Amino acid sequence: METLFFAIIQLVHSVLNMYIWVIIIAAVLSLIQVDPRNPIVEVLNRLTQPAFEFVRKKLPFVVFSGIDLSPLVLILGLQFVDTLLVGL
Repeated sequence: METLFFAIIQLVHSVLNMYIWVIIIAAVLSLIQVDPRNPIVEVLNRLTQPAFEFVRKKLPFVVFSGIDLSPLVLILGLQFVDTLLVGL
């Protein structure tokens, strides 16, 4: 039973880390002029934009002077959750 719990925690840890990297890549690509119809960019947008919109809706102050800090807030939140889970 304990090994199943450990395996589930490891799986969640891996998924959270992969999603954090997806957020980082999407944020970097948003700074560069890339073709929005590129399939990779479309997939990244489908994976990240709902989460970014959720953060912007709940915390409207993360966008100021044209700078969107929702990826940073999302990464910090996911790191916090990951640290709590790994601490178990």
